[in-house]
Amino acid sequence: MITGCTDGKIMVRRCLVTFKPFRIFVVGIGFFSLCFLMTSLGGQFSAKRLGDSPFTIRTEVLGGVESRGVLRKISDMLEVILKRMDSMSKLDNTTTTDARRLDELSSAINRFQPAGLVERIQAIAQNVSNMATRVEQILQNSMLQGRAVRDGTSSQCEVPRDLRFPECPGKVDWMRARWTSDPCYAFYGVDGSDCSFLVYLSEVEWFCPPLAWRNHSSLPTQYVLQPKAPKRQAAFRTDLSVLLDQVGAGKESLSFMKRRIRRLAQQWATAANRLDATLEQRWRDQKKILVHVGFLTEESGDVFSPKVLKGGPLGEMVQWADILTALHVLGHNLKISMSLKELQGFLGVPPGRGSCPLTGPLPFDLIYTDYHGMQQMKQHMGLSLKKHKCHIRVIDTFGTEPAYNHEEYSTLHGYRTNWGYWNLNARQYMTMFPHTPDNSFMGFVSEELNETEKRSIQQNKVNNMAVVYGKEASMWKGKDGFLQILHRYMEVHGTVYYETQRPPEVPAFVKNHGLLPQHELQQLLRKAKLFIGFGFPYEGPAPLEAIANGCIFLQPKFHPPHSSLNHEFFRGKPTSREVSSQHPYAEQYIGKPHVMTVDYNNSLEFDSAIREIMRTKVEPYLPYEYTCEGMLERVHAYIQNQDFCALEAPFIPANLSRQVSAGGSRITGPLFVPLPNSTALGWASNVTAPPAWPPLSSLRLLVSQEGQSCVEACQSDGFICEPAHFRFINNKEALRGLEVQCDVVDSEINHILPAFSVLRRECSLQREPLLFSCAGYSPKYRRLCPCRDFRRGQVALCRDCL
Repeated sequence: MITGCTDGKIMVRRCLVTFKPFRIFVVGIGFFSLCFLMTSLGGQFSAKRLGDSPFTIRTEVLGGVESRGVLRKISDMLEVILKRMDSMSKLDNTTTTDARRLDELSSAINRFQPAGLVERIQAIAQNVSNMATRVEQILQNSMLQGRAVRDGTSSQCEVPRDLRFPECPGKVDWMRARWTSDPCYAFYGVDGSDCSFLVYLSEVEWFCPPLAWRNHSSLPTQYVLQPKAPKRQAAFRTDLSVLLDQVGAGKESLSFMKRRIRRLAQQWATAANRLDATLEQRWRDQKKILVHVGFLTEESGDVFSPKVLKGGPLGEMVQWADILTALHVLGHNLKISMSLKELQGFLGVPPGRGSCPLTGPLPFDLIYTDYHGMQQMKQHMGLSLKKHKCHIRVIDTFGTEPAYNHEEYSTLHGYRTNWGYWNLNARQYMTMFPHTPDNSFMGFVSEELNETEKRSIQQNKVNNMAVVYGKEASMWKGKDGFLQILHRYMEVHGTVYYETQRPPEVPAFVKNHGLLPQHELQQLLRKAKLFIGFGFPYEGPAPLEAIANGCIFLQPKFHPPHSSLNHEFFRGKPTSREVSSQHPYAEQYIGKPHVMTVDYNNSLEFDSAIREIMRTKVEPYLPYEYTCEGMLERVHAYIQNQDFCALEAPFIPANLSRQVSAGGSRITGPLFVPLPNSTALGWASNVTAPPAWPPLSSLRLLVSQEGQSCVEACQSDGFICEPAHFRFINNKEALRGLEVQCDVVDSEINHILPAFSVLRRECSLQREPLLFSCAGYSPKYRRLCPCRDFRRGQVALCRDCL
């Protein structure tokens, strides 16, 4: 009899729980509220004019004190009900019955009093909607708990206390309170029960241990290595039609990129054939690559596309067009994303707001994007971004130094900016020019002339013709002084954008051609003797194109150098680099006679430079690294050799194998030895070099002066700082080889290490590999600098790097 009674109660409870029309009850609350509202307001809602709806809210209602009071009370009571339901939804499911919850809800509604405020009608409707959602969650939880009791699995879903998974209890608590905050949790099967939380946190995420009662015949992806697809060989491509289709249409920026790809198609084909011959049919892995151009997505604002035909900056689009072409020509499997929707589809982002990991393993070997794309991936990849970020390459015009890249260090030491702080390997950032050795140099290409074109240019140069580097009228403000000096000697031409009237900022003696298409600008540069910069924009592609067309580039010298410390343009950028001129690459790597850098504020110096330019004859010149072949060679080397996903074993000098003498004993000796005719040390030939790229045969170990960075120290000896070699010199062997006197050798976290103080005889090694930095310097310390050699015309690669 007792059993029968108990069964009857259970049946009633199940009826309450599973009665679908109960949801109508919640909707009824909203309907009751609205009806009572109409009754309370009475004739104030009547249609007094033709065309007025019976529910038109007249302005006099808003002023009614009584109406305000009525509506306010309704709103307050709904909030009370919601708070009660919040507390009920957080109660432990095993101790609170469904009947009690429904009783409490009914009791709250019975105390419902008419009240309100017209302006809050929408808030009331939202509260009613929230009530329906909460009630449904309560009912679902009750059903799930009832099922767990029947099936005997409730004890199997107790939150584990496992030292290997210390975050598990906290994550379960978070899921209990927030699992409805993102639809992606329901997509993965989360239904509000502790069992579903634990399944999700152990099989989709990795904060809880695997559940013993689950079927583990196929383990979750985070516990097993995904089988690698068979390797395919990449073959050079010369047909760009497929790439042009992939780039898409609908934006002027995309049209510009496609025009550029078509114009240089023959040069890319010729370069591919040359590099193929150089590599001698060597095996090249074909990679699956996603290119997501974040700054051109609508979600990022895309301020560039509308300005393409109005004199806006084109440098980024030039570089992205060349990156896409290089990857395609090298024969890789390429996907291109220009929108957030495409990005989500390619990556396998689950539906929702980005809180959950991807639905499967990352379908790409490499992802090329920019800072805007990084932000978008962070919002939509969830925990997967941290797991897969080693595959990402960030196209970064001005560079990101390690001190700004390390999130915790940058925050603690004042290097935090709106960019950077991604905790990547600094070589994953790829720059437009080789100004930041901590990063990889991606670059772009300039059009290469054949010998016939070069002879034609030299024959047709107009010795007194100058073209100004400045497409926007605002760039011409305040430049009258030195333009007047230039005008004494040369005919001055401009390419300033305007719609109807000539820009007043451009002096009357300047022949303004307006904004020219690329091929017409090339023809203008082939006639001109001088291409003159105003100091802005910084480090664009135009000066290289001018030099390649036989112009001399004249640019201003900056006193003091521009940086994030003293110039608004660089403020907030993740670099402390000091820019000594408008185009430091042209100044340092090309120089005279093709490039002249002078103080524009010194009229005598400026005048003298113009006269020298008119006397000087130059041939068209283009550095090899900015040819199509040079870029293909560089990108090929990066793709085949850079691997930031492989764990690097700690470098322990004592474990290295050395040559054995004729008597059988192992030859002992230093790890680093002096190089002939050099102050640098090199890797000892009798020591087996561990696998590395660049290879250790390129290493040149130097010591900087106090206050000197490794960038400067290496350049002063004709080398390039190589951050990949830091881990091989971050040891006592390197200090001994350099004969550094150390009373103390400790290990710290600082971006200037490894380094030593001569005065205090203190030596410090680096404890955080992400902070190995070529750029860091200190006035109190001398740094250990890992320099390397480089190929002629290709500073990104060492002599043995191919």
